[in-house]
Amino acid sequence: MQALHRIIEQACTTPKKIVLCEGEDPRVLQAAARASQEGIADITVVGDRAKIHALASDQGIDLSRIELLDPVNSEYTADFAQELFALRQAKGMTLEEAVARVLDPLCYANLMVRLGYADGSVAGAVRTTADVVRNAIQIIGVKPTFKLVSSFFLMMFCEPFQSFTGGLIFSDCALVVDPTAEELSEIAMAAADSARHLLMEEPRVAMLSFSTSGSAHHASVDKVVAATKRVKELRPGLAIDGDIQLDAALVAEIAQRKLKESAVKGRANVLIFPNLDAGNIGYKMAERVGGAVAIGPLLQGLKKPANDLSRGCSAEDIFNVIAVTVVQAQTVHH
Repeated sequence: MQALHRIIEQACTTPKKIVLCEGEDPRVLQAAARASQEGIADITVVGDRAKIHALASDQGIDLSRIELLDPVNSEYTADFAQELFALRQAKGMTLEEAVARVLDPLCYANLMVRLGYADGSVAGAVRTTADVVRNAIQIIGVKPTFKLVSSFFLMMFCEPFQSFTGGLIFSDCALVVDPTAEELSEIAMAAADSARHLLMEEPRVAMLSFSTSGSAHHASVDKVVAATKRVKELRPGLAIDGDIQLDAALVAEIAQRKLKESAVKGRANVLIFPNLDAGNIGYKMAERVGGAVAIGPLLQGLKKPANDLSRGCSAEDIFNVIAVTVVQAQTVHH
């Protein structure tokens, strides 16, 4: 888990304020307490103060280092409602609706990030991915340099039996169902940034296909070729191969045979899947058959970090995502 240890160490160098909004779940409180104690983040938990205290008492969880905010009686709630109204009135939201919606801890948490009271948010242990992503896009917003929000998994290969060891970025495995060539290029550029920040190494991007360098002809191959061309135009210094098959992306000898002019040379650390079918199947295959540890789905392309959790996550999974969110927040340019 070397890549993950580096992320946790990096988080400790400059802890950021991370807000959680599912404090009535014991996994969330356990992760919050551990993140505070280990110094990777300053944690705020938004929710029903009485219920959170009762759960912490029942579970023996120390909340002494954690800030609790209850939207029902918080000093910020009225201002947050005004901000939400200003943000969403063009979409038909009334002030009364904004006042009601701000009482939702997920909405409140993302307004904290938008307004600078927190540096990033983590949710999804209880809430659905659709809820988490919609709130993040509507409230935190998309980075000016991107047109869409996508997702990635941080895949860790750390077992002695694995031929590949280290960390890989898999994208997009959770959000964009059938990206256009332009959207695929955006996903690739965002994932390259994610690799630079989280793997702490130069990105080497493989635009995956069932074809390598035009060995097959199909519209889906054309899409990958067009996406690769756009990335090369916009990021001329980036090491990227596409269209390329998975074996040529990861095995140097095969890359040498199949793609002599390769920029990645069989050492890809970013795998970009052509659609969500491939991405979702790919990460689950690596996790369930290959024994990889999958952290995510994490979000990329937002103005400030907001990350999703799997509803089957453990307290340790949440702790790891908090660490990732801190490192993402360290790279946000104000």
